[in-house]
Amino acid sequence: MEETHIEIKPRMSVELTSEDEQTIPFPFFRPLSQRKENTWIISVFVILHLIAFATTMIVNDCWGNSHEQCALKQLGRFSFQPLSENLFLGPSSSALDSMGALRLRYLSNSHQLWRIFTSPCLHAGVFHLIISLCSVIFVGIHLEQEFGPLRIGLIYILSALSGSFVAALFLQDTPSVASSGALFGLLGAALSGLIRNWKVYSKKVATLVVLFIILVLNAILGLMPFVNNFSSFGGFISGLLAGFVLLFKPEVRKVYQIKGGIFDYDVKHPVKVKRKLDKPVLRTVSLVIFSLLLTGVVVAVLEGVNVNKYCSFCRYIDCVPLKWWSCNDKTMACETMVSSDQMTLTCSDNGKFRVFPYANVSQTRIEDLCNLICS
Repeated sequence: MEETHIEIKPRMSVELTSEDEQTIPFPFFRPLSQRKENTWIISVFVILHLIAFATTMIVNDCWGNSHEQCALKQLGRFSFQPLSENLFLGPSSSALDSMGALRLRYLSNSHQLWRIFTSPCLHAGVFHLIISLCSVIFVGIHLEQEFGPLRIGLIYILSALSGSFVAALFLQDTPSVASSGALFGLLGAALSGLIRNWKVYSKKVATLVVLFIILVLNAILGLMPFVNNFSSFGGFISGLLAGFVLLFKPEVRKVYQIKGGIFDYDVKHPVKVKRKLDKPVLRTVSLVIFSLLLTGVVVAVLEGVNVNKYCSFCRYIDCVPLKWWSCNDKTMACETMVSSDQMTLTCSDNGKFRVFPYANVSQTRIEDLCNLICS
């Protein structure tokens, strides 16, 4: 009886040689199904953001605090402020303040530094939440599968906090959230991982295009109210430097040509790639620069430095005044007339007024309405 021998070639780590010119696709262009392990840390962060947003909407309680003048009233307590008040379809300014958003008055006058740690968890609204988390999931899971949850989780946290500290240096007297810092940190880490392991990866141009599109889209969102663009820039620099320190020696395995999706391997034979990827000089220099920058920013925040006093045009990096929204950072004042069943607010700045068919309104909500009328 003739015996049949079947040779099984396992996926295994290989010794990388400098002679082999073949490369593997960057993580964005590899199928997730090929590597199902190590994908929990980004999922945890996404769940925490969803919980924080749900809590924000409970605190906001548009149905009760705005007397049913809400968008999507069918959601009841979870209904949103009108688009005229929040373009992102989300909570009010006072609700963001209550949840720990960054604001000049609370950091400079009240010294509520705890807001630096809470603002990275907040989103301005549903549209901001969806775009931001989809970007985090796309970039983060691919990086996590390539470099492991511990390194990506550390970069995520460092970028979120660094971005929040940078945002605290450019605050206006309007609430702003710093959740984009973590996302831009992942984008910076992806760029540094690509640069550091340049000879390992193929599809470099496509990767740069993907990174650029995600970065520009979220930077444009940062020009709108409630989203702090300075946290994005701070997070990007933090992620870039942290990536040079941490994202070395990706787990390289023997792979074979696999077709069946957009993200395909582009090799026909087992791949051998250079293993000498660790660059101690680059790691050391990046670590020193990152430590110095972070220390300087933290000290400046603790000293109450406001960079806007020295940079008059910096405000336009965070907000561009257009027809649909203004970048007015002044605290507005309104004259309030209250009767038994209605309230009239008149803006002291421009004389505009509005009559509301209710009178029992909190002081923080009156400030929200006053800013809306004056703007």
